[in-house]
Amino acid sequence: MNPEAKFLTVLRCLRCGATYAPGAIAYVCPCRPNMGSDLGTLDVQFDYTAIRQMFDPSQLTTDPDQSIGRYWPLLPIAGRQALPPLPVGGAPLLHAQRLGASLGLAHLFLKDDGRNPSASLKDRASAIAVARAQAAGRPVIATASTGNAAAALAAQAAAAGLPAVIFVPKSAPPAKLAQLLIYGASVLAIDGSYDQAFDLCTAACEEFGWYNRNTGYNPYMTEGKKTVSFEIAEQLARYKMQNRRYGATAPFVAPDALFVSVGDGCIIGGVYKGFSDLLALGWVDHMPRLYGVQSTQSAALYDAWRRGDALPTPVQATTRADSIAVNAPRDAVKALNAVRSSGGAFLAAPDEQILAAIAPLARLGAVFAEPAGAAAFAGLTQAVAAGLVQPDETIVVINTGSGLKDVGAAMSVTGGTTVIEPTLDAVKWALNQAST
Repeated sequence: MNPEAKFLTVLRCLRCGATYAPGAIAYVCPCRPNMGSDLGTLDVQFDYTAIRQMFDPSQLTTDPDQSIGRYWPLLPIAGRQALPPLPVGGAPLLHAQRLGASLGLAHLFLKDDGRNPSASLKDRASAIAVARAQAAGRPVIATASTGNAAAALAAQAAAAGLPAVIFVPKSAPPAKLAQLLIYGASVLAIDGSYDQAFDLCTAACEEFGWYNRNTGYNPYMTEGKKTVSFEIAEQLARYKMQNRRYGATAPFVAPDALFVSVGDGCIIGGVYKGFSDLLALGWVDHMPRLYGVQSTQSAALYDAWRRGDALPTPVQATTRADSIAVNAPRDAVKALNAVRSSGGAFLAAPDEQILAAIAPLARLGAVFAEPAGAAAFAGLTQAVAAGLVQPDETIVVINTGSGLKDVGAAMSVTGGTTVIEPTLDAVKWALNQAST
């Protein structure tokens, strides 16, 4: 089966500008000097004129398929039937009125991608990876991950009956390792960093002929992750129509500002690509300001943005937010471009602030986020204090992963449970203690 989409035109190198026909190159431009460099990253481009002629947003309102398959003309697949039989996407966009009020924001929305099949946004990319691996006839698919991308791949590969090999640092949280193992993936825990796991996975794929899902190396992962932007714009339009707040000049609605946590940079690059697609189609009327949030203990991209550098200098990541613990971001070019071109910013929050953000997200926004997901909200609190957002703006915060991915982190900020004797007097005492 031809893995290429009907409307995919070329792949363009973000370093040298060379273009390649679909299928002519697998992952990166040959100008890339080594596996550890971001240079040579490819951008996947589509024929928007042809898409606009045969596909319009009104078709989406009547499509019963709520998965990312509904956007198939804008995806690097031959059709929605190419995706694994485990639906991804359709995560809710919640109007977080109480959480917004706590910050003086009237229109705060939470995109809870922790509701995806393996409980993270990474399912979007893994569905595309498995579809392309099968179409290319690869016997095995592999990835390196701190946990979420691996879990997503294990789930999608299991649904498709495709063997998966996962490289993870041995420090990955037990809940994420459990997902990998229960889905039947071959898990190789590396006595080293994520970056070392990444390089080993890339070498193994080259040696054994496996399909490489690695973020920042496989250009099609951006295309899966961009679907979160399609959903946000569609859901905001629906919300504003229902609440008589429409007044937009395009069928979909982009927020004024969007906050997302950043590790390798692929998600924020995907968010930007998604809104860029919608702009090219005329389906939204502006690009939102994108704010990438990192931990101060894993802030390579924040540092590069602040210095005005084209590429980041590697750091020694020690953050508790394991999903964004990256020494050398692999999708730095796309991530930095997303923030700079949209007029946004990078923000860095200390781990203490990231962990503290978990509770208000759940108690006021009804979203249970892992530390990396909560980092986006921690960034929003900084942005409010710095005057980067205004009270009447429409703001979206993306939760990239469920709090069930790292229960230990959540327990560390709750104070734990109170053990009492089985008497009413003990109940009264405990409730009185909780209220003081």
